[in-house]
Amino acid sequence: MKKIIALSLLLFAFLPLKAQVFDPTMAGGGGQFENPVNWEASFEKESDSIYIIKIKAELEGKWHLYSQKEVEMDIAPIPTQFTFNAEEGGYELIGETLEPEVEPVYDEVFEADITYFEEEAEFTQKIKVTNPEDTQVIAEVYYSVCDDKQCLPPETERFTISLGSNKVTQGFTDLTVEEEDQSLAQQLDIKVQGWEGYETEEEESSFLSIFFLGFVGGLIALLTPCVFPMIPLTVSFFTKSAQTRSKGVTNAILYGFFIFLIYLLLSLPFHLLDSVNPELLNNISTNVTLNVIFFVIFIVFAFSFFGYYEITLPSSWGNKLDDKASSIGGIIGIFFMAITLAIVSFSCTGPILGSLLGGSLSSDGGATLLSIGMGGFGLALALPFALFALFPNWLNSLPKSGGWLNSVKVVLGFIELALAFKFLSNADLVDHWGLLKREVFLGIWIVLGIGLTLYLFGLIRFPHDGPKQKISKGRFGLGIISLLFVLYLIPGLTNTSYSNLKLLSGFPPPSFYSLYDKDTSGPMGLESYHDFEEGVAAAKEQGKPIIIDFTGWACVNCRKMEEQVWTDPEVYNLLKNDYILVSLYVDDKEELPEDKQFNYERPDGSIKKIKTIGDKWATFQTLNFKNNSQPFYVLLDSDFNLLNEPTGYTPKASEYINWLESGLQKKGELAKN
Repeated sequence: MKKIIALSLLLFAFLPLKAQVFDPTMAGGGGQFENPVNWEASFEKESDSIYIIKIKAELEGKWHLYSQKEVEMDIAPIPTQFTFNAEEGGYELIGETLEPEVEPVYDEVFEADITYFEEEAEFTQKIKVTNPEDTQVIAEVYYSVCDDKQCLPPETERFTISLGSNKVTQGFTDLTVEEEDQSLAQQLDIKVQGWEGYETEEEESSFLSIFFLGFVGGLIALLTPCVFPMIPLTVSFFTKSAQTRSKGVTNAILYGFFIFLIYLLLSLPFHLLDSVNPELLNNISTNVTLNVIFFVIFIVFAFSFFGYYEITLPSSWGNKLDDKASSIGGIIGIFFMAITLAIVSFSCTGPILGSLLGGSLSSDGGATLLSIGMGGFGLALALPFALFALFPNWLNSLPKSGGWLNSVKVVLGFIELALAFKFLSNADLVDHWGLLKREVFLGIWIVLGIGLTLYLFGLIRFPHDGPKQKISKGRFGLGIISLLFVLYLIPGLTNTSYSNLKLLSGFPPPSFYSLYDKDTSGPMGLESYHDFEEGVAAAKEQGKPIIIDFTGWACVNCRKMEEQVWTDPEVYNLLKNDYILVSLYVDDKEELPEDKQFNYERPDGSIKKIKTIGDKWATFQTLNFKNNSQPFYVLLDSDFNLLNEPTGYTPKASEYINWLESGLQKKGELAKN
């Protein structure tokens, strides 16, 4: 039993609560081209000389369009930009282009408060014209859209608005594709071979992760002084007070079911909030003020667990419900008994539920994830009452209540302190206070880990600890695990390749939020080509395969891959020694030489002007791999044979290693043939 206690505490302490709803692995040949925004333009007449130009964007799903406001960050989203031909068109702009008034929200991609629009956004620009009949307004919008896993390369949309004829034309209608343009476009088409046999992988949901974490939280709650002593008492009450054994078992199972149902029902209000405003739950979980409040609350909970004071709901609530349960009896009475347990155990279950709440609502699943987590929590609490009623002899194997229950609370207190600083870190990242840089955060966790280790070894004590006794094997083992965790954290304080701490990825501040100056001139010091032709030449000369890294300066998941996956020693060695790395930035605004600029006709018939380096590589990606998201990785040999299925964001280094090694194996097979 004590081994189970140690394992449960370890899992809850070291597994992050924030579950990702999907694993964004993107395949190439299946056609993953995204076009999630639809633009429309119109105008209305305000007076004889004043017109209002309206440009509206409609967005699909969770895609969002960024505001025109610049964000002062090293890695920032691309703001929406509008340009008008006022000078050539013979009209004047009145003021700036207006956009909807929305509050900034925390963007998980860029880890900062950013203003963006979801579902739809309408921009307006007032103009003053002299002769409306002859006025033609050309409006261009430069934009990029992102969702919570990827960003698309920037695009330009053009509208030609003829005020006199009341006509709006969309697209670059003045552009034509000449033979020279076609020739330049054909140079980008490398005729990739070997798509056969590759199928698009389906995204996997990880609802099971949050259910598992909720279940582990429920198991921990069982081992607290508020709940554990209730198990034998409650089961004995049902089995002995019932007229028959089967009736007692039925009542105990019903009691467990009601416990599960109560915790599930506690999540229903969040579904109502979510239906009123889908962004509300995310705003709650990422608001700076609320994160600081959560920090303070968790500190209060932690010192309660340490035994300095007791936090409980009003005792009158529990007494009234207990009286109702006794007087009513039957199924309704059992239901009130379950509610009574939830209330009297709040001082132990509340902090655990708070952790579950914070982790669930900051994830993509929102209230749905919360319900799944609460269901797991309630199920773990309910199972013992049903199982021990079915198998009453198991009660004899339960350890007796004693000092170990208080030790569980103290351990939970240290965990609550660690989680408290996670909330403070969220606020620090959003408002750029610079208080909890990555190394400072990890330093605090190291101090807490040392404190937990000293407590488990009996070197420090708290108010409710009993007389000092010999340390049990279970407690000593958990102390060793805590010490090993501290040793694991220590390299995170250094500016070395060992500082990434991949097991905690997503919990400490990101690696670029650091006390150390970071060299961002290239991905992790690897030799990289930024021109595809140069990379191919190097591959032919050295006899190595090519890895094309479609990336972006404003792509956060690209940085996460570089900092958290590419720094894995095995991944790093494969990229450095066995591949030619070609990093193509699809959002690079540097203009191409004039003789390299051209007009490209898309498959849908629209025409795009290829003017910048980013335009070129974004077109190169969509033309050859039918994909326009980043990060996106492709393995080729120097003859442009596909070595395996292209992939996207792959946070597990082991999966990325297998992917790289399969490419090398395919390269060897092709070389033999």
